[in-house]
Amino acid sequence: MNIITALSRRALSTFAQTLTAAALVAAFGFTAAAQESPATPQATPPPPAAPRSVTVPKPVERTLSNGLRVVVVERSNMPLVSAALVIRNGGEVDPPQLAGLADMTASLLTKGTQTRTAPQIAEAIEALGGSIESGARWDASTASVGVMSSRISNAMEILADVVRRPTFKDEEIERLRAQYLDDLTVALGQPGSIARYVASRVVFGDTPYGHPLSGTPESIAKIKRDDIVKMHAAYYRPDNAILVIGGDISAADAFKTAERFFADWQKPTAPLPAASAKPAAATAAAQPRIVVIDKPDAGQAAVLVARTGIRRTDPEFFRGLVANSVLSGYSGRLNQEIRIKRGLSYGARSALETRRDTGPFTAEAQTKNESGAVVAGLLLAELGRLANGELPDAELTPRKAVLIGGFARNLETAGGLVSQVANLALYGLSFDEINSYINNVQSITAKDVQGFAGSRLDSKAANVIIVGDAKKFLPELQKQYKNVEVIPVADLDLNIAQLRKTK
Repeated sequence: MNIITALSRRALSTFAQTLTAAALVAAFGFTAAAQESPATPQATPPPPAAPRSVTVPKPVERTLSNGLRVVVVERSNMPLVSAALVIRNGGEVDPPQLAGLADMTASLLTKGTQTRTAPQIAEAIEALGGSIESGARWDASTASVGVMSSRISNAMEILADVVRRPTFKDEEIERLRAQYLDDLTVALGQPGSIARYVASRVVFGDTPYGHPLSGTPESIAKIKRDDIVKMHAAYYRPDNAILVIGGDISAADAFKTAERFFADWQKPTAPLPAASAKPAAATAAAQPRIVVIDKPDAGQAAVLVARTGIRRTDPEFFRGLVANSVLSGYSGRLNQEIRIKRGLSYGARSALETRRDTGPFTAEAQTKNESGAVVAGLLLAELGRLANGELPDAELTPRKAVLIGGFARNLETAGGLVSQVANLALYGLSFDEINSYINNVQSITAKDVQGFAGSRLDSKAANVIIVGDAKKFLPELQKQYKNVEVIPVADLDLNIAQLRKTK
């Protein structure tokens, strides 16, 4: 016992000395050895290597007699299979006063069917060692499963059950409603979330992309079970769906499995609901809006520049992809200018979101309230510089490499591969794009990027939204713009394009 005690004390003493040394390093940032030798200059990182080509087996497809399009892509290097049932409509078909209906409907698919309760669905998938997910986005609602290839049949049975026979029980609806309202309460207390919601209304007005995908507190409170049942009946039908199966499974087995669980899915006699007659691109205002949401308790301001972008099927898609990459990311121009050079934000980024109809382009950053107007000017200035300034290869090449690397990572899993194929199928694009993606990105030149920025990202057509303590940035903002709309956060109404509650 004494020997053990002595050894323990010695170990504790050594440990204490180690902690003391570590604390000194943490506190002062150097060691004695570092004091004796000069710092080594930081080496310049090597340029990106040339991208390697990727070859993904070409998907094969078949349409069942009920109209269900089945797409299969084989990949046998891992014993996993993913399957996604994609409905060709999402948040854009929400009724005007029921924003969030499509997302709620999709989220409820896994919360109970005619033969399984929500816990039984979860337990069945867990027993298979798999996963199941459902939800909606713009243009699509999806339910998906992922399992080992030997268990795909059991998983597909569950997938077919949740898509075709959900019960939408009242208790599950109310539970989900409470979750949505809690999430919205949190989001509407954050300047960044408010700015993004407002941007959608400013860019798209009262057209289908204008409302929040997850709804508003007012719309979520209005949704009834009958609304959910009607949404499901109208859009969840085989002739409006795509089933994509990918991974370690042969095409013959995949088609046989699809026939087994989906061939008897009846196609309704009624036609699909007509698409909205309001194209998103037609909402672009003659004069951009400058909107300030005054939130006096905001610790910082969220600054967002937004305008219409492009469709997913636009011939300039890859030019836009590369142009946005030059702007966004840690080493992108926005972050370099606003965070690294000026220290005005923890991060700045942009997004070019492509959809069936014209999607949005946004550039955003959060900053201290006092610099809200300055950051808005910097975001707009970078759009102009991208169109009119120089873009050397030393800058363009790494930004292309980021795109290519991200694309490759998304193909590493069965789920990622299925997602890529499903997206191409959804928008009617050729499956060859997967194997041509790298060359398409590599072929974009600086001139292409500048031309795209000048014609499709023109800062003169961009709207500016700032959410924060207005008294700290409004005077400076009004020096730059004449028509600034100021809306107290208490008067904000996300259900209408005007954004202001009516008295």
